[in-house]
Amino acid sequence: MRNYWCCCGTQIGIGWGPGLSRELARWMVHGAADISMREFDPRRFGPYATKSWQVTKAHEDYCLRHEIPFPDFNRLAGRPVKPSPIHDLLHAKGAVHEEVFGFERPRWFAKNGVAQRDHYSFRRNVVHDMIGEEVRAVRERVGIMDITAFAKVEVAGPQARDFLDRLVANRLPSKNGSVALTHMLNRSGRIELETTVTRLNSERYYLVCAAFFENVLIDHLRNNLAGEDARITSHSEAWSALALSGPRARDVLNACADADLSNAGFRWLSAQDITVAGRPLLALRMSYAGELGWELHMPKDACRTVYEALWAAGTPHGIADYGSFAMNALRMEKAFKGARELTNEVTLPEADVMPFVSIEKEFLGADATRRSARAASEGALPWICAYLEVEPDGVNDGHGGEAVLRDRQVIGATTSVAYGHSVGKILAFAYIDQAAHVPGAEIEVAIAGTPRRGRILSEAAHDPTSNLPRTDG
Repeated sequence: MRNYWCCCGTQIGIGWGPGLSRELARWMVHGAADISMREFDPRRFGPYATKSWQVTKAHEDYCLRHEIPFPDFNRLAGRPVKPSPIHDLLHAKGAVHEEVFGFERPRWFAKNGVAQRDHYSFRRNVVHDMIGEEVRAVRERVGIMDITAFAKVEVAGPQARDFLDRLVANRLPSKNGSVALTHMLNRSGRIELETTVTRLNSERYYLVCAAFFENVLIDHLRNNLAGEDARITSHSEAWSALALSGPRARDVLNACADADLSNAGFRWLSAQDITVAGRPLLALRMSYAGELGWELHMPKDACRTVYEALWAAGTPHGIADYGSFAMNALRMEKAFKGARELTNEVTLPEADVMPFVSIEKEFLGADATRRSARAASEGALPWICAYLEVEPDGVNDGHGGEAVLRDRQVIGATTSVAYGHSVGKILAFAYIDQAAHVPGAEIEVAIAGTPRRGRILSEAAHDPTSNLPRTDG
């Protein structure tokens, strides 16, 4: 419905109304709010949010109103809504699931007598060790994850390329089968979302992004369609996906696939139609874990067969399931920014993702991006995203929102925080004063009220040259 605006989730109208109304007005006039409105954006829900489901969740919300807001609190009412084809199989193997855009996604897997439920605490608890085991499996052997929840959207048609090219900040892939990481912006030059774009052929492009951005992505595409002959189709409900990552990933996939998986036959950051366990699928050679790996996208009815074949082939190599908590730790070790860093509050130079920007091309938000880039070169940005390592104390690791200090003065705040099991350090992203963004500089992060020593990093804590994803074999 055009020109209908709504803040969805205003529990305390009198208290929240004035601020939300201000941001809603800015959204209406300028095309974007000044602060992230994800928690109030109706697009965070899909068709699964039926009337009965809404009643169930409203009742749950009321009952939880005065509960302690533990980190990663898992709301269980009205679930599952959209279980993946292997949800029951993973649950039987110890998976503790979370809900993202209606989908059930594994968080972590209970083992060694640990209860298969959420364990809430502001400090480390038994889940920490479970995550560590999953991280080590991916880094040292091979891991498999159900990533069905990813948003999967195809843009196709004679003018699909021209249409997408004016919306993305990076160059589109020029060869069939090539994959690019890029961002879409609003007209103020601030980030709407991050997505990968795979060129299937000259008239078909496959976009994959975080689950909760699906409606935002489709909305953004449709609202900016200016008469081009391009069709926008979501495959998220019809398709599933698995991630296979780790040093033994090629060995496992080789046992089940009909393709040449060597660097010569299947290069890094490319996609091919292949057959795995007799089921045709789209394989993308990429890994959010920063290891040798593939994402396998397929019709839902193929997922269980493919998963079981990969598990059987991986058993001699020590294959393990892993979930989103381990994935978060893995991406932090690789300095991969996520949704907490990439919001409509920041520009691409402020987010420090300019390697994925073609500054000379024209795209929505390009002028604002160039202005921000000039400000960055002059040291005049209001803030910039920094990558930090912090000394652990074995008890408190932080959860995001911690103050960052230099010489006892606050210079910013963390966005994402996770313990890097591969490097033995707490790793964090933080938006800090640009003048303070000096690689190697010592800082402090106030975790659980206590300043902790740390420093600003200039490269990923794990495999900074990204040699591992390019491993040949």
